[in-house]
Amino acid sequence: MAAQSALSSKTQRSNHSMNISGLLNRLPAASWAREYNKQQLSDDGLAAVIVTIMLIPQSLAYALLAGLPPQMGLYASISPLIAYALFGSSRVLAVGPVAVVSLMTAATLGKLGLGDDIAALTEAAVTLAFISGVMMAILGMLRAGVIANFLSHPVISGFITASGVLIAISQLKHILGIKVSGHNLPEIVGSLFSNLGNMNIITAIIGVLTVAFLFWVRKGLKPLLLARGMSKTMADVGAKAGPVLSIVVMTSLVWIFSLDENGVKIVGEIPMGLPPMTMPSFDPALWATLAPSAFLISLIGFVESISIAQTLAAKERQRIEPNFELAGLGAANIAAAMTSGYPVTGGFARSVVNYDAGAKTPLAGVFTAGGILLTALLLTPLFYYLPNAVLAATIIVAVLSIVDIDAIKHIYSYSKRDFAALAVTILGVWLVGVEAGVMAGVATALGLFLWRTARPHYAIVGRVGNSEHFRNILRHAVTTHPALLCLRIDESLYFANARFLEDTVLAEVSDNPDIKHVILQCTAVNEVDASAMDALENLNRRLIDMKVDLHLTEVKGPVMDQLSRSHFLTHLSGDVHLTQFQAWEKLTA
Repeated sequence: MAAQSALSSKTQRSNHSMNISGLLNRLPAASWAREYNKQQLSDDGLAAVIVTIMLIPQSLAYALLAGLPPQMGLYASISPLIAYALFGSSRVLAVGPVAVVSLMTAATLGKLGLGDDIAALTEAAVTLAFISGVMMAILGMLRAGVIANFLSHPVISGFITASGVLIAISQLKHILGIKVSGHNLPEIVGSLFSNLGNMNIITAIIGVLTVAFLFWVRKGLKPLLLARGMSKTMADVGAKAGPVLSIVVMTSLVWIFSLDENGVKIVGEIPMGLPPMTMPSFDPALWATLAPSAFLISLIGFVESISIAQTLAAKERQRIEPNFELAGLGAANIAAAMTSGYPVTGGFARSVVNYDAGAKTPLAGVFTAGGILLTALLLTPLFYYLPNAVLAATIIVAVLSIVDIDAIKHIYSYSKRDFAALAVTILGVWLVGVEAGVMAGVATALGLFLWRTARPHYAIVGRVGNSEHFRNILRHAVTTHPALLCLRIDESLYFANARFLEDTVLAEVSDNPDIKHVILQCTAVNEVDASAMDALENLNRRLIDMKVDLHLTEVKGPVMDQLSRSHFLTHLSGDVHLTQFQAWEKLTA
């Protein structure tokens, strides 16, 4: 018995070990960890150095944008990167604080009316990250990545452009050293102009010079370094170190000349040490307030991340799994909530830098997290005299790069309908707020979709010469037959357009008494819902009363299966033909 008991215990341990091993092998990280080598280690390490140099000033700046203590930007750039490395499917996506999500965080926290209560703001931000992470994780488990499809490209493009402009203008208060109030673009602009008389000249000089320098760095520093004989790799590092150089120079000037005593606003004391462990609030009232914003942040963050990840993965012929991305971003946000961070997502600029720097696996993100951690442990006292104007300049230069005027022009020239959704989104963000703008854009896009499909394009078709092809009589020289109405419907049939189809056919038949047969060409019909089915049955009865037969052609298999589950085919006055040509041949014989 003892031997059997020991054997059973050993078997259970073995099975438990196999279960854990199987679970670990299913993690996305397992796909690259098994093949990891020294060359990849070297590539990831170099990429991490470059991204860390870029991320330090950005993390501090985006925390400022979110209305949070600067150290929270550093904290949000440590554990989330590690969590994403385990659960995310992209090998080069760089996760952390980003401008758009920081703006949305600021807007959400602003609605709580917490003022300057840092403890309350921190708790709310942590809770927001936790709710967002849980939502993403749940959506990932439900394999609901398709939900991102409800945010159309024009809405996303409009939102990002509007947010970029709004963020840049909102940061002018730090550049000029003035106080500005307002929750939308007109209020902020009006407040800026009314307070220009209170501008701090020294702050303005620091801010303007930093903005000019950073714009020059983005385009001019790398070619200059290459011209001086520096290697491409070192030139990349030097170009990405431009923001750090501006921080070092301006911080030194403020410290040496005590410019903070002349009204220059500085970051001040940043706690040194490991990110404090935190827990979100579980107050039901706070959750009810934050949940809608958290969902929108999750959706926007996921769409931004998946777009970047898929773009970069395509260059290496790699595949991105949307549901794993949801899980990875969910884990990253939960990790942020547990370590005094705030909502994070994949950043476009840093992900591109990560890829261009040669990152091969998510371990580059782990190394980056290590660099940020060392900064939090050892270097935070060096940021005491860092001017807020320098951080604002970093934000302005970063966000203006996402303002894509060419995309707006392209959408306008391509589709006025899509441009309407884009314009509503931009105006909504500027005039009302971030969340309202996105929701207005989504509602406009869906409304325009319903309007378009409620009045679908249709064409009366005729035969092209002696061929078996049928085309629109308004676009081609075709042959028609007076007894036949050949109508092609270019849309699936559902409740919104069912009556339109019925009215269109009956109007054509009423205007043409010679018509004896109506042929509906169903090439583009992928579905017929219950309302459309009822409309077809009613159309069939009305045509029978008018002594006209109804025929269908080129009906797809799934649609035929739907029709077969109804009484429509039993009472159909005409036939279902395989092709339009066969119907034509039979009915004109």
